[in-house]
Amino acid sequence: MKANDYQKQALRTLNPSLSKSEVLINGVMGLCGESGEVIDLVKKHLAQGHELNREKLAKELGDVAWYLAETAYALDYDLESIFQMNLDKLAQRYPDGFEKEKSMNRNDETDYVK
Repeated sequence: MKANDYQKQALRTLNPSLSKSEVLINGVMGLCGESGEVIDLVKKHLAQGHELNREKLAKELGDVAWYLAETAYALDYDLESIFQMNLDKLAQRYPDGFEKEKSMNRNDETDYVK
């Protein structure tokens, strides 16, 4: 499945009564909430001795993907464009792959063109 196909199918379950600004708010709040659920599973595994439930973690990542698709839609972007923009940014930041020195001394202002 391609990312844009996922986004199109996922958005079938978007609340149609929401305005674009409400979709944006719901999307970013959902990203925060679902990311919190992801880290909570990892925290319980690392700090509390719980067995890591990989399937539950994968399903929570699916929820993160849904809210990412929603947020991108609210900004009038498709997921493949978002993913390509991220790859372009990483290629500029780390043209030869990850380097600790570049990570420690990067200028975030050059990452985003307005």
